[in-house]
Amino acid sequence: MLQVAASPPQRAGVGPGLPGTVRLPPGPGATAGDGPGGGCRSRRPGGQAAGQGCGRAGILGDADGGPVRRAHCRNRQRGRPVQANITLYPWFQFFRGLVFWQGIWFLYFQRELSGAEAVLLYAVNDISVTALEVPSGYLSDRAGRRLTLILAMLASVAGCLLLVLGDGFAVFALAQVALGASGAFVSGTDTALLYESLHGAGRAGETEAHELRAWRFGFIGFAASAAAGGALASGMVEWAFLATALASAAAMAIAWRFREPDHRNGVAPADVEHSAGPAAGSAAGSAAGSAAGSAGGRAARSRVLAWFFVMMAGMYVLSHVPFVFGQPFILDALAQIGMAGHAPAVSGTVSAVMMLASVATSWAAAPLSRRLGHGGLYLTAIAMQVGLIGLMAATNHPAAIALLLLRMVPDSLSRPFVRARLHRLLSDRRRATYLSLQSFCGRLVLAASLVGLSVGGATASPMPYGEIRGILLWYLAAGLVLLAGLGATMRAARVDRAG
Repeated sequence: MLQVAASPPQRAGVGPGLPGTVRLPPGPGATAGDGPGGGCRSRRPGGQAAGQGCGRAGILGDADGGPVRRAHCRNRQRGRPVQANITLYPWFQFFRGLVFWQGIWFLYFQRELSGAEAVLLYAVNDISVTALEVPSGYLSDRAGRRLTLILAMLASVAGCLLLVLGDGFAVFALAQVALGASGAFVSGTDTALLYESLHGAGRAGETEAHELRAWRFGFIGFAASAAAGGALASGMVEWAFLATALASAAAMAIAWRFREPDHRNGVAPADVEHSAGPAAGSAAGSAAGSAAGSAGGRAARSRVLAWFFVMMAGMYVLSHVPFVFGQPFILDALAQIGMAGHAPAVSGTVSAVMMLASVATSWAAAPLSRRLGHGGLYLTAIAMQVGLIGLMAATNHPAAIALLLLRMVPDSLSRPFVRARLHRLLSDRRRATYLSLQSFCGRLVLAASLVGLSVGGATASPMPYGEIRGILLWYLAAGLVLLAGLGATMRAARVDRAG
């Protein structure tokens, strides 16, 4: 029988129903249908209300899975504030996606410095993200999602202004550190805020749909800013960085309006799901078997988390290889037909169409996942990344520029589904830390490989295609190894299992 502790008078207006109450789905000892808020009022035998249900002192007893139901009550109390997060989140991603310099940054650094130094500057960005990735995840889990996102956008503004006002490798490197800090603070925190807001509003089952929607908003921002940035850079390159600073300031204003979701004591659905096994086994009189089943569930969860960890870190590296070397590749290809002067505009246009292609692909992602299975879809996405690098290494014909339009398609086929799955597998207190550590490893591998492959490289500007091709071949070999390894272990990791 459900026991409810006595509760002192509660503050009115805590929930949408009776004073001091919020709604709970009816469970043992609770009566539904008592009007607004009635579902959270537990009743003793005879129908008399006991305590104040989800009030601050009204603690549900262990007979009804107390910790989970108490967390549910707290989330329902916060449902209205976090609803604003769900509404604002796509717009935050849109303004954060307005990166006007994305199509011209390498060309700018190469013009001011050299091709090798441009590669090193990107490595500086990744190293700074790497250094702050895990600490930023810890900060997000402890200090809050909202504050972390505000700091991220502030760092982006600072980095862009340094690139507008500064000069020389040292200042550019400092700007890259600031931009890297922005990326580190966003990494994992944005998607954690979305999931916890949905969970707090009782809509955790909608995570995949909202991840896809936010993904489209962000990519539309990327596409619009890529084309506009290429046009701005045709006049003065610094304008692209200034426009990005203004967009980051707008994203910071949106982050300021976020409300902190309840994540400090949350329990991930997967944890609840796995903890149900021992309870059921105990009821059946098989506690030992239930404990073994729970241990097996934890082991299975660890395997799939490790598989996703390696996959996403590897995909990050493979996705950013064309990003780093795509602009000098375009410049070299256009130089063959006397159009090198149009490289900024062409690069911006390619980036814009590339983002739109990714958005269009996202509409087909869900049907493809049902047809191929999630595991088959992930391997297809990685094969596309490896194939793109291979084709770039095979030819620098101007027609090959069209290949870069496919760069972000693999991400749109995989990332929203992976994020939704990870949200279900990870507890609230570990979610941002895991995602940050995952990104940390991907960035560390990319930064280390870029530094290693660029040391001793050409100091001339622009970077010659022969040097680009030699670097691409190394990444092609690594990509093939990754694809083979993930394919061989996918079944053992039970990647396609729901939950």
